[in-house]
Amino acid sequence: MSKTRDLILCALFAALIAIGAFLRIPIPVVPFTLQYLFTMLAGLLLGSRLGAAAVGVYIFLGLAGLPVFTQGGGPGYIFQPTFGYIIGFALGAYLTGRIAHAQPRPTLRRLLAANLAGLAVVYVLGMAYYYLISLLYLGDPIGLWPLFLYCFLLTVPCDLLLCAVGAVLGRRLIPLLQIEKGGACCE
Repeated sequence: MSKTRDLILCALFAALIAIGAFLRIPIPVVPFTLQYLFTMLAGLLLGSRLGAAAVGVYIFLGLAGLPVFTQGGGPGYIFQPTFGYIIGFALGAYLTGRIAHAQPRPTLRRLLAANLAGLAVVYVLGMAYYYLISLLYLGDPIGLWPLFLYCFLLTVPCDLLLCAVGAVLGRRLIPLLQIEKGGACCE
């Protein structure tokens, strides 16, 4: 891909992730948003390196003070218990892209597996960060059962649906971004 095209796609996905933060269904503790769908698609469509870069741009913009996160922005956002999910988005996009593009023409099954692996990274980092910030910074520790209930059990069904939707979208859109016949779009 050309560098100009890479920059445009990274910027587009950073904007989509920011928009996804405001397309949400309110549930207790961790709001359900469409951010994961766009971070997953960044990994699937752009590949591991560019997908993670797009999420990195989104994180940078939020920490620089633009209100692109679900509850605003600014450097103090790192002390929000849900910031671990945002970190997980970058690593999840990288892993998703890495798994998806391990073969030149990824199958629907591979794309779904890539999405699920990325989702696992998001949840592991998000829940661990939530637990540690609640305990060490907020001084209001959350028990393991409430953590599991609010930060996993209530949100994972919708995210699993997003994984399936993302795999189908990825299967349809990846060929549109390929620059060579039979080659992966980015890596």
